Amino acid sequence: MSDVLDHLHGNLRRISNRRVHGRVAAVQGMLVEVEGLQGHLSIGDRCRIAARGQRLVVCECIGFRDRRALVMPYQALEGVALGARAEALPAEPAVRPTDAWLGRVVNAFGEPVDGGAPLPQGDEAVPIRSAPPSAHARNRIEGKIDLGVRVLNTFTTCCRGQRMGIFAGSGVGKSILMSMMARFSEAQVIVIGLIGERGREVQEFIQDELGEEGLARSVVVVATSDESALMRREAAHLTLAVAEYYRDRGLDVLCLMDSVTRFAMAQREIGLSAGEPPATKGYTPTVFAELPRLLERAGPGAGPDSGSITGLFTVLVEGDDHNEPVSDAVRGILDGHIVLDRTIAHRNRYPAVNVLRSVSRTMPDCNDAAQNRIVDRARQLLSAHDDMAELIRLGAYRRGSDPQVDEAIKYNGAIEGFIAQGKNERASLEEGYRALAEVLDMDYGAPSDPSEDVDDGGEEPD
Repeated sequence: MSDVLDHLHGNLRRISNRRVHGRVAAVQGMLVEVEGLQGHLSIGDRCRIAARGQRLVVCECIGFRDRRALVMPYQALEGVALGARAEALPAEPAVRPTDAWLGRVVNAFGEPVDGGAPLPQGDEAVPIRSAPPSAHARNRIEGKIDLGVRVLNTFTTCCRGQRMGIFAGSGVGKSILMSMMARFSEAQVIVIGLIGERGREVQEFIQDELGEEGLARSVVVVATSDESALMRREAAHLTLAVAEYYRDRGLDVLCLMDSVTRFAMAQREIGLSAGEPPATKGYTPTVFAELPRLLERAGPGAGPDSGSITGLFTVLVEGDDHNEPVSDAVRGILDGHIVLDRTIAHRNRYPAVNVLRSVSRTMPDCNDAAQNRIVDRARQLLSAHDDMAELIRLGAYRRGSDPQVDEAIKYNGAIEGFIAQGKNERASLEEGYRALAEVLDMDYGAPSDPSEDVDDGGEEPD
């Protein structure tokens, strides 16, 4: 009983009975200038402004100018008048997750938006924005994670705590691929962030793609495209904050975010409103500073009792240009990339993963020699077929001209069939290597020494 009273007393001491007020001095677009709070607000702190009809608009401080605090609203500014009262909020932005959050859909404030009961609040406050573990204290990435998708398990094998990017244009199958991983992955907890998603597609994703099986062990954070830039950015940070809560409890978390590009667009909108100069393709400098701060929060935890966050972040490439600024920046931060190809999607082969353009940086070390030989052999055949694809389609290639191309033509259909997978079909990690070995007429036997040199020149084992 005394422990409960001590905990309650500690919480009461943190409640401030002092209120600080200011006034709205100017409004320009989505930027509000507040005077009287400049000494009481720091960057990232929140305040609330009284609007017409007793409505309170929560805002965040993003800068200062001429002894005024520059704040942006999380909600619409309708009803806010010149001279309206602004009150500083003392608490640091934080949430209090519990196991009861599993199976629920929340907004950027951690409030339920699924029509269910109010969310229970845990004892521990988790900051919405926090620094990742120290690089020296962080655990190493170890052990594969089964994502349940055959092409990812075999050609871009992921380890626990790895961060991967899924690069694709619109309508190429990112959402379905995410739902397959959410349902079939062996991760203990799934945290899904839908950032800037179309409002009508949220229910479709949750009910049709994710389903009861996937939702039961997931927390879904949603900020639709019609919400403010701050809500979209905050939803991305909340997604990582919830994932960190479960990671620090020793669980292996799969964090899926769709999409990092919309997070970057939200940050660009905030930066431009604050007066930042546009740089590459209109993106402000803070966009490229905020991206690593967000993405570095995923990964292994620190200490023997900590779990991991395996992050898969989608990148919506503009105009199918995989070298546009956000794609280029994200690719340099993450531990690998998965490319979804529109040309492959047009052939009706899903998942539309371009194997030759996708890579996992941890894969060669986490696989044994036999597994690497199988994957290398398949990549060689796919590459040989891709080099001669135009001549093969035109009928200009003569069989017998190149033995390697002949072999690539022989196996191409079987490899494509291996990669294809229905959205309700689960494929385990070990089954994938065995099935690919059968497709290539290779023996699959793991060597006794996993450190054996795997560069065998692409020759098949006897």
